[in-house]
Amino acid sequence: MSAIEIPPRSPIWQRLLFAVPLFGWMARDAADADGDDWYYTAAAIFSMWGCSVMLFGLPGLYIPAVVMVPVIFLILILISRG
Repeated sequence: MSAIEIPPRSPIWQRLLFAVPLFGWMARDAADADGDDWYYTAAAIFSMWGCSVMLFGLPGLYIPAVVMVPVIFLILILISRG
C-alpha cells in the first residue's frame, strides 16, 4: 500500500476526445460540470453553431442539425430501453 492513490485511467475514447484542442476542453468541462457549468457549455455550443451560420450560411445551420439526428435516435432508443 502506498501513501499516494493513483486515480483510475479514463477510457481510450474519453482520452482521445479530451485531446482535441477546442472540443476537448469543452467536453472536459461538461464532464466535470458543476451546477452552472451546464449553462455555459450550452451557451458555448449554441455560440459555435451561430458562428458556423455566420461563416458558412445555411449549410452551417443545416449540417449540424442533420448530424445530430443519429445521436437523438440513439438517445431515444436508450431512454425507451430503460
